Amino acid sequence: MRTETAPRRISSGYYSGILRLAKITLLIVSPFLIGVTAGGYLFSESQPRSILTLNRCNSTCLEPNELMGLIASVGLQKFPNAVPLVVLETDKTIVIKHPVPEERIHYVIIPKKDIKNIGEISPTDEQYLMDIFSVVQELVKEEKLSDYELITNGPGKQAVTYLHFHLIAK
Repeated sequence: MRTETAPRRISSGYYSGILRLAKITLLIVSPFLIGVTAGGYLFSESQPRSILTLNRCNSTCLEPNELMGLIASVGLQKFPNAVPLVVLETDKTIVIKHPVPEERIHYVIIPKKDIKNIGEISPTDEQYLMDIFSVVQELVKEEKLSDYELITNGPGKQAVTYLHFHLIAK
C-alpha cells in the first residue's frame, strides 16, 4: 500500500532566518571589502614597505621611518592639496618650507613618485629627478643663492624613507 505524502510547507520563519543571516554576513563582510578596496587605492602607487610585506620581514619591520615613508607616499600622491607649507609645486615635484628650519632658508624638495632613496632609482624616475633639479635651479635663482647645500640622505640616515632633498642656505 502506497501512501502519498502531502508537500511540506516551509514556514516563513525559515526565510526570515536566512534573511537575517544574510544581513549579518553583509554587515560583517562589507567593512572588510571597503577596507581592502580603499587600501588598494591608497597604496596602489607606493613602493612595497616592510609593514606591507611581512613575509619578507626582518629586523626592520615596522620601523618609524618606513611608516613615515608610507604615509608620505600616500599623502603626496593621493592628497597633494593637504600638504602643509607648500612653497612651489609642479606636476612631478613639491617643495615645502621645512617645519623646523636649520638655517634662514631650508626647503624640502620631494618627488611626487614614491622613490625610497637614491640607491633605488630606476630609469623611469629620470623625469622626476630632472624636474627636481629644475625646481632647485628656480629656487636658487629666485632666492639669489650662491652659498647653499643640496642634501639627500641614504637609507641609514633617513628620518623618512622617501627620497627627498634639502636645500639649505644662510
